[in-house]
Amino acid sequence: MVTAIVLINTAYGSTNSAAASLADLPGISEVYSVGGSFDVVAIVRVSSNEEIAELVTQRIVEVDGIVNTETMIAFEAYSRHDLERVFSIGME
Repeated sequence: MVTAIVLINTAYGSTNSAAASLADLPGISEVYSVGGSFDVVAIVRVSSNEEIAELVTQRIVEVDGIVNTETMIAFEAYSRHDLERVFSIGME
């Protein structure tokens, strides 16, 4: 599984509709409307880097209201939940 975080800027007034459209795309597991330098964050979970490339460059850019994207590919996942599970092995 390959995970990417896509940071998205939308046109004024388009954040909600763009986020809803993104949530319907296969490969996008979560969409957040956020404050700060970006308007929307999409979490992509697919099986290959090629799928990320296709999703970002062909499908996401076609969503109405999206002005700009910046994609970050995750190398490693760190989660408190996962770490607790690892450290509790044999403690049951």
